[in-house]
Amino acid sequence: MELYNYTGVEDRQYFIKTLDKIARPVLEALSKGRLHATMPVEQRAGCHCESSTHLEAFARTLTGIAPWLRLGSDNTPEGALRSEYIEMALAAIDAATDPASPDYMNYTVGAQPIVDAAFLAHALLRAPDVLLDPLPTRVKENIARALMLTREGRKPYFCNWLLFSAMIEAALHRMGKQWDRMRVDYALRQHEAWYVGDGAYGDGPDFHFDFYNSFVIQPMLIDILAELGDEYSEWAAMRTPVLKRAKRYGAVLERMIAPDGSFPPLGRSIAYRCGAFQLLAQLALTHNLPDDIKPVQVRCALAAVMRRTLTDDSFTPDGWLRIGLCAHQPSLGETYISTGSLYLASTALLPLGLPESDPFWRDPPEPWTQVRIWSGADCPADKSI
Repeated sequence: MELYNYTGVEDRQYFIKTLDKIARPVLEALSKGRLHATMPVEQRAGCHCESSTHLEAFARTLTGIAPWLRLGSDNTPEGALRSEYIEMALAAIDAATDPASPDYMNYTVGAQPIVDAAFLAHALLRAPDVLLDPLPTRVKENIARALMLTREGRKPYFCNWLLFSAMIEAALHRMGKQWDRMRVDYALRQHEAWYVGDGAYGDGPDFHFDFYNSFVIQPMLIDILAELGDEYSEWAAMRTPVLKRAKRYGAVLERMIAPDGSFPPLGRSIAYRCGAFQLLAQLALTHNLPDDIKPVQVRCALAAVMRRTLTDDSFTPDGWLRIGLCAHQPSLGETYISTGSLYLASTALLPLGLPESDPFWRDPPEPWTQVRIWSGADCPADKSI
């Protein structure tokens, strides 16, 4: 039982330490206008990701830590750290969207900016009162202009990318800007058509054995509908089945976590590491876990996954993430993977948006499903929907 023989306080401290280790190099550099100058860019031969990798690192980091930032500052050491990070995040948003900044990001060249402008949009929707509302009008206008630039001269691929366009429109809606209902409607209807059963969607017309249901599809479906579902009755009607499917897929994800925190290295983008469990982390954050999964077992499982995937060898000596799953394994990176891509790992930290008093943190440790089964405990059989 040593795998989960630690307290919720210790787990939260580990989550915070991990957040600081992942996010600080990115946000500290960007808040000072130094990200392009200091971030190393690792990529496969033949990959030309330099124009987008910095936006990837920034946006993906922010979408993972946004719920934690939303807790605001207080008189505790963690609250003081949050205050520091909020200040860095607001300065980073300014630097990333100001055309006069040395760290102004690419929103126009190639297709990739559609993806990572959407992750920035997702971060803003996850903590609008902290990351959006306090900004001066000048910065808000720069954000809106940057998001709108992703519409020009390009379109998303016919797959999960439709949700990136929809997420951008959702953020523009939140900002009170003109937004495109058709881009949202098309993404929602296509994903409804691509649902293949038992909690999983195809990534486009075909189903893929990978983690894109958790990397992108289901978290974005939930949050786009949270922002825009009330606009049309047919969108509102999607919320219940989308959440039901997400809970089932969350149960599948929880059962994938082995007793040592490893999980099947299936499909593309496996170098996003613990980001493969974004949906499970989001369900815990929003108190939407399946009824038979306790929040505390998810806490223990996510901590085990992070310990397994974010090893010392996963970082450069200067603290930047390196391509791999549990070490430096550059061959695990596809030709679209570069240093910035890896920061989707931050989404495993979403439950930090829950206060310390929440049962997720407060309850004593409990084993997750595979620990129970492989230790010989009698457990209920898995069931499809």
